[in-house]
Amino acid sequence: MKNTQKRLVIFILVVLITTLSLSSIVAASTTTYPLLKYGSRGTAVVRLQKALIAQGYLRGSVDGVYGSMTKSSVIKFQTAKRIQIDGIAGNKTQTLLYAQTAQTTSRSATTTAAADLYWLSRIIHAEAEAEPYLGKVAVGNVVLNRVKSSAFPNTIKGVIFEYYQGIPQFSPVADGTIYNTPSATSIQAAKDALAGQRPVGAATYFFNPDKSAGTWIVRNKTFVKTIGDHDFYQ
Repeated sequence: MKNTQKRLVIFILVVLITTLSLSSIVAASTTTYPLLKYGSRGTAVVRLQKALIAQGYLRGSVDGVYGSMTKSSVIKFQTAKRIQIDGIAGNKTQTLLYAQTAQTTSRSATTTAAADLYWLSRIIHAEAEAEPYLGKVAVGNVVLNRVKSSAFPNTIKGVIFEYYQGIPQFSPVADGTIYNTPSATSIQAAKDALAGQRPVGAATYFFNPDKSAGTWIVRNKTFVKTIGDHDFYQ
């Protein structure tokens, strides 16, 4: 009888401890957002407006003021999510909005990364198929340097398809070889360039002197190095 009572007490204690632990975990992982409504101001409203813009519910600028446009956007979101429609961004509204924004951001980042690898591997293959591996990575290095420079478009695809005075900056765009399927080596070279390998440092130009004089580049840019058949300049 005593043993049975002891086992019962132990069981109850285990249940209580487990329940308290789970409650603590849930409480710790639950975020409480400030109540935001018409007339509210501050950084919390800025975050709300950014999320609403990212989800396409708000068209306008972020000003940190919960005005009529922000209220209308919140109502649109609440209607879409079938929750209480009152134009007030309470805890439930904000929790749903920020969770969805995080998912959208994650999907967008994944899509962008895939597109970057797609185009970078193709320009590497088209420009440096016969070049040594380091030369392939170097071409990727140049494209990424251009993306970072304010003098060029800010995306890999934008850099590759940039035209100057009606002429494409990369000849593979003009002759169509940009659309050729890249080799596994070119894809790996693109991955290495994206991972930060920079065999030609800050170079933003390259050309094959056996095929082009590169007069403007030679006169206006600083020589970095030669890899394979390409001369690189910055």
